[in-house]
Amino acid sequence: MPGSPQSRTGRPPVQRAVGRPPVPGSRHENPVLRLYLRLRRAWDRPLTAYYLIFGGSALITVLGLVMVYSASQITALQLSLPGSYFFRKQALAALIGAGLLVAAMRMPVKLHRALAYPILAGAVFLMILVQVPGIGVAVNGNQNWISLGGSFQIQPSEFGKLALVLWGADLLARKQDKKLLTQWKHMLVPLVPAAFMLLGLIMIGGDMGTAIILTAILFGLLWLAGAPTRLFAGVLSIAALLGFILIKTSPNRMARLGCLGATDPGPGDACWQAVHGIYALASGGLFGSGLGASVEKWGQLPEAHTDFIFAVTGEELGLAGTLSVLALFAALGYAGIRVAGRTEDPFVRYAAGGVTTWITVQAVINIGAVLGLLPIAGVPLPLFSYGGSALLPTMFAIGLLIAFARDEPGARAALALRQPRFGRKRGARGPGTKRGPRSWNTMRRRASAARSSGER
Repeated sequence: MPGSPQSRTGRPPVQRAVGRPPVPGSRHENPVLRLYLRLRRAWDRPLTAYYLIFGGSALITVLGLVMVYSASQITALQLSLPGSYFFRKQALAALIGAGLLVAAMRMPVKLHRALAYPILAGAVFLMILVQVPGIGVAVNGNQNWISLGGSFQIQPSEFGKLALVLWGADLLARKQDKKLLTQWKHMLVPLVPAAFMLLGLIMIGGDMGTAIILTAILFGLLWLAGAPTRLFAGVLSIAALLGFILIKTSPNRMARLGCLGATDPGPGDACWQAVHGIYALASGGLFGSGLGASVEKWGQLPEAHTDFIFAVTGEELGLAGTLSVLALFAALGYAGIRVAGRTEDPFVRYAAGGVTTWITVQAVINIGAVLGLLPIAGVPLPLFSYGGSALLPTMFAIGLLIAFARDEPGARAALALRQPRFGRKRGARGPGTKRGPRSWNTMRRRASAARSSGER
């Protein structure tokens, strides 16, 4: 056809498809915004809390075992014990705690609620036995241990934390079902009297650090139950007054309060532990002196493998190591808050909130004391410090959180879809039958139907 362009072969040229205009913001989108949206989508997935709790607690426990082995070697040798003595005891406690975690993770909610009263009764009974002469053992001036024979001891007050969480959550859940929490007397009784009974048994032994954690759990339960501000402030004022009296009447506690922000041991080396904890953190630098290369653990820093293990971590692993530990605890606390906020079961909400309050407040008190920001309360770092009595109930509580995270909307269906294919029984086929094509679209539709709306 004259006037029409021809190619070399004599055929008309192929018309190129007109390209679609680029979608604004698809390629040239801000990378920071794209990363934020990707993290937001990952956070909204049903299994996010499950993986954060399970993975975060496992990493904290494993790193804690490593640091217990490093920080306790010198103390063990000074006591004429093998260098791995404390590590082996902590590893045994972690193994038993892992069994408790798996058991708690597999228990139904009804069984957790059924265990609330037996655990509370057992904890109260053991805490009374602590004060019986010949049974209770005093450690560092506090009468709060029971000897089990040999080198094994148990601290019943640690199990009192778990007892208050389970019993308080069950009590508040039953009262909420009966619509009784709108009356202040039903909100306070018998929760507050029972908590004060546990606090009294603990304070008889002189363990104010554990009493502070128990008080924080009580306030967390009241906050989740929707206590009015004036009621909450009243209970808080009474607790603050009692705490002031207990601190004012104890020279040891007043001395600890006077070591806040201290940079010198002072007269009589009253602030020796606090100051050398700061020295350990300051000498760690960015990446630390290396695993096992701490100087402060050579007799300078008391309780290096228990209350002040975070200081040894800062000296050996540096700022990077301490920030990693803080990030793991922050992820664990955030996941616990998510579990408590997304559930519709009142018991799950109160129990998850109580466990999250327990672990985060105890971590803040321990780390704040090492940093010189809070008085030394003598509480261990959860899942990290040496001590089987503290590790066992904490790992059981972590199992509770994992069990609750598995019951989040869409989480159980997502776990079912991710089960391994190996070992599954396939339908019987004759020798001449052929395997049909896999119905991927059907699986996708089933996955979409199992998830609730708005979840990925």
